[in-house]
Amino acid sequence: MTNWLRHSAARGILTSRYPDRAATDEELPEAGRTPTARPEELARLSDGSRSLCPTGAIGERAVDQGRCIRCERCLAIGLRPSGSTAASVGTREELRGSSNAADRRPTPVAPFGTSLHVFMIDVGSCHACNAEVLALGSPYYDLNRLGLFFTNSPRHADVLVVVGVPTPEMAEPLRRTYEAMPRPKTVLAVGACAIDGGIFAGGPRTGSSVSDIVPVDLYVAGCPPPPVAILEGILALAGRGATAEEDR
Repeated sequence: MTNWLRHSAARGILTSRYPDRAATDEELPEAGRTPTARPEELARLSDGSRSLCPTGAIGERAVDQGRCIRCERCLAIGLRPSGSTAASVGTREELRGSSNAADRRPTPVAPFGTSLHVFMIDVGSCHACNAEVLALGSPYYDLNRLGLFFTNSPRHADVLVVVGVPTPEMAEPLRRTYEAMPRPKTVLAVGACAIDGGIFAGGPRTGSSVSDIVPVDLYVAGCPPPPVAILEGILALAGRGATAEEDR
């Protein structure tokens, strides 16, 4: 026991300091950022250059964060990984880079610091986003220290975290899961698949977006997004934004 205590004292606190402190570079790596370019640079790209993007995320004026899977193929044509990583947004238009989109934030479900319960449903994923969501329960992120808890029943949930692109078989279970949640309830769409189909968009056995089935309150872009980005979204739904200002 003495050796264990000495070892712990030497290593210090390993739990993330987010959201009291800004996320570290390891928690929000550059590889998780959406490649961007100035509108005039994007307008000059040829159709052949745009075709490098497997999801068609490169538009004439902006890169669609909701479709971008961070494959970095577009870096070869001059785009730069300088987009945001942690910001959750309230409208699909914001992810498309629309200058007319208002930053809509949902009504908080736990604005006074009360506990919040989260239920995750996979409607057809590769399990990458699942792993990032579940990482929040690890000792490093320690979701419980913030009064946030995973629950095994949607009837006890305040937040529904949806990962994956909706398949026909999961559309009705997703709808029934949402209906089973007590009010007030919120939905967080996590990852490119949940937002707009991701790499599977247009497939014969996949839909396009979670928002086609249930109302979405916030979107967290990425493929997959890092745990801190997902945590930022859950805290935003709770009404408890990060204490330290994030790069948005």
